[in-house]
Amino acid sequence: MKKIEVINVNEIEVKPFILNDFTQNEASCVSMKKITKKELKDLADSLGLVYNDVQIVFAKKLLSAYLTGKR
Repeated sequence: MKKIEVINVNEIEVKPFILNDFTQNEASCVSMKKITKKELKDLADSLGLVYNDVQIVFAKKLLSAYLTGKR
């Protein structure tokens, strides 16, 4: 069984909704680092992945497009 508490209308406090109270005042600074084919190859090697140059070029283009927001 649920408990119910009865209150008087005068006990309710109404405040305006201020959006700035729930958002950050300043945008966070984001910097993008260029990804090189050598870095992608090193990452693939460290993860034990098999790759070829075509896949590395595709991955580089895909990551760059994703990070710059081009969709």
